[in-house]
Amino acid sequence: MLELLSPAGSPEAVIAAVQNGADAVYMGLGIFNARRGAKNFDEEEFEKAVRYCRVRDCKVYVTMNTLVGDREMENAAELARRVSDLGASAILVQDLGLLSVLRSAVPDIPLHASTQMSIHNLAGVEAAAEMGLTRAVLARELSLEQIKFITKHSPIETEIFVHGALCFCHSGQCYMSSLIGRRSGNRGMCAQPCRMEYTMPGRMADSHPLSLKDNCLVERLKEIEDAGVACVKIEGRMKRPEYSGLVTGIYSKIIKEVREPTPDELTMLTDAFSRDGFTQGYFDGNKKDMFGVKTDNDRVAEKLFAGVRKEYIDREERRVPVKFVMDAKIGKPVQAIAEDNNGHKVYATAKAAEKGISQTTSADTANKQFYKTGGTPYICVDAMSRIEQGAFLPLATVNELRRKLLQSLSEARAVPPERRSLPMPEKPKGISPIEDPVTIYQVRTAAQLSPELSDLKPELLYVPVEVLHESMEPVAPFIENGTTVVAVLPRVITDDQVMTVFNMLRDLKEQGVEQALVGNIGHVKLARKAHMKIRADFGMNVFNSYTMDMVRQMDFVSATASFELRMAQVRDMAKSIDTELIVYGRLPLMVSDQCIISRSEGRCTCQNPSQLSDRMGSVFPVVREFEHRNVIYNSKKLYLADKRDDIYGAGLWGIRLMFTTEGAKECVEVARSFKGEGDYRPNDLTRGLYYRGVD
Repeated sequence: MLELLSPAGSPEAVIAAVQNGADAVYMGLGIFNARRGAKNFDEEEFEKAVRYCRVRDCKVYVTMNTLVGDREMENAAELARRVSDLGASAILVQDLGLLSVLRSAVPDIPLHASTQMSIHNLAGVEAAAEMGLTRAVLARELSLEQIKFITKHSPIETEIFVHGALCFCHSGQCYMSSLIGRRSGNRGMCAQPCRMEYTMPGRMADSHPLSLKDNCLVERLKEIEDAGVACVKIEGRMKRPEYSGLVTGIYSKIIKEVREPTPDELTMLTDAFSRDGFTQGYFDGNKKDMFGVKTDNDRVAEKLFAGVRKEYIDREERRVPVKFVMDAKIGKPVQAIAEDNNGHKVYATAKAAEKGISQTTSADTANKQFYKTGGTPYICVDAMSRIEQGAFLPLATVNELRRKLLQSLSEARAVPPERRSLPMPEKPKGISPIEDPVTIYQVRTAAQLSPELSDLKPELLYVPVEVLHESMEPVAPFIENGTTVVAVLPRVITDDQVMTVFNMLRDLKEQGVEQALVGNIGHVKLARKAHMKIRADFGMNVFNSYTMDMVRQMDFVSATASFELRMAQVRDMAKSIDTELIVYGRLPLMVSDQCIISRSEGRCTCQNPSQLSDRMGSVFPVVREFEHRNVIYNSKKLYLADKRDDIYGAGLWGIRLMFTTEGAKECVEVARSFKGEGDYRPNDLTRGLYYRGVD
């Protein structure tokens, strides 16, 4: 049967979810979770919540699914030790460095790959398994057929979201909130810029072109179970406890009763929260009509939630089956045992039964008292009393035995498993930095590859794999000048697209291209299979020294430091492999499976870039990527040519100039400015987050 995993953004939400049938809840503790804006838990609340759940046979998953800085790593490890010691069932992680630390510090607690890891193909799940993870939360963008394929061949459990908000961008790859507002989604502080108003050119454009409807797969649970998925997850830690209770209750009943939802249940889900209804678009592989905004039905929701709250506050609907056995003999202490469904046995005694004078106690009479477990998290499924003939045992004694047994049973069930808490590993050692970093140019189109740019002789040239595959001729002058050409893999490659990319890489290998730029753990195997050396792109989210070393262990020859780091953090990071930094360009804000270019025009015109304008007048370029995905770039160009001392003092192996919307002439002007030539300076520049940092 599917495991139902429900959101718990507060202590009350734990009660709401558990009492409505959740098999597991997920919650955040401290600052290392992707919903820092939720109420979350302090340590005392967390300990009570874990105890509450363990007694009622509900698992607790703790989200530590954010990027963690070097100076935060010790605190994160200590938090994980506490979480493990208190008996949480698993920890969800995003950061590869934190993952490596937790494998050493808390080796006995299961670790799950958060959706923030951007796992969207089988190779990504296999990579997660090799890293010691026991479950992978798959990307929300996958279809049923893609989920089936991954799950069928997966070496570990898979989990998918079935209800709640859909992000416009692939999780873990969204930098829009951080770059325009210093609130990083990868640090748990997303400001939800995809829900804001924007304008786009085109006759079909609407006011909220990035706002997707909520996901709702309540009608598809049998198909999901048949696909082999282990766990279905409800989104909503930022929502009210009543929301978690209502949605959990409906999904729980449908899973356990193996049926379709009723019209009333579908209406309740819509009334609780929706954005112009729900969508199953990604699940069906049909991405049309997936957009919507929140409707004004707060009054309806309030009335609905009031009824829901009455059903879980001060009530015990979650009942653990228990069996009782009692032996009562005249003149000897009464002995009683209670046993639960997990094999816990507890014992209690009472004063001796007496010889009955005017009345005696029958076994049936005593058994009836054991069945009176109302108001507790237990339900008696069997009671057997062996009472010596002629004995009298006051019913108050039986009741007291029942209370003592159930209290002892709760204590036994609440005991956390024995686990090791060990020191965290030493910080990796860095290699000696070179004095003069190599120069790397990255282009988006063949039109940017001019002879003038090749004459500037960059050490490396990053070019999209599909551009290279179309023709190697534009890069010939670069190769003649000694530049190493590197094929840039798409940000997202699903299993049905793997062979297309592999064939391109294989062909390029035969033409002399021997390196690939990889931004996802699920693409490493693909590049290796094509016998390519691999370099780690920004999508790997290298945010600390431990992640850098994990990348080294995966046989990358270089890594790109996260552009969400401050320059001081980049400088202080232990660089165990060659490290590069993006120092120029429009940084990518989002990558999405949606093609909003075609949607705004009403027809497929995405071969031509478009733009997105916000209410402040900022204009964000939107371009097509591999397989009709869209990438939204920042309105401002990162520019650090005048920060030479900072760049050269950061211990870098390479600096990258990322050309996106520039024409060939501007590419040359930019490149020359980084050589100290010319007077180029963008009209509207930014220093990115290198000097501001993120929350």
